Amino acid sequence: MRLKGKVAVVTGSGGGIGREIALAMAEAGAKIVINDIGASVSGEGQDATPAQQTKAIITQKGGQAEISTDSVSTWASAQKIVQAALDHFGRLDILVNNAGILRDQIFHRMTPEEWDAVIAVHLNGSFYVSRAAATHFRQQQSGAFVHMSSTSGLIGNFGQANYSAAKPGTVGLSKSIAPDMAP
Repeated sequence: MRLKGKVAVVTGSGGGIGREIALAMAEAGAKIVINDIGASVSGEGQDATPAQQTKAIITQKGGQAEISTDSVSTWASAQKIVQAALDHFGRLDILVNNAGILRDQIFHRMTPEEWDAVIAVHLNGSFYVSRAAATHFRQQQSGAFVHMSSTSGLIGNFGQANYSAAKPGTVGLSKSIAPDMAP
């Protein structure tokens, strides 16, 4: 129960790695805000079912969880994600920026829309939700940011110029947040 009394927001926790992070944190005692819009891997559509499934697993095991279906990709919706933690649990201690989509396309065919969609979720989303949480972390003088990266950001990957560019950007964001928020 290392996280007992802590509140965590896990973006993209309706399935995959995000779900497993949310489940592990709940098992360790954290109250979880499951953030997921329920889109396809390419970011199309919206469905609350994946988030509801994650919540059901957590509550069946005796944990506490709430759902936010707001997107990480806009400033206003990122504010709502953080506010969900405050409204439901009264605080926020941990932010895991895990949400992601893929719009794989060989570079000479990649459209600006495919580029922008991936950057909006991975890089802008990490900034927006982190920035929304930063005010609260500063006020309570504690908080943890967890950002996801990928080897694609280090070595590149066929058809993933957008994703491969977003991931080292997220690393740079993390490295800058650390000294800015340390005091």
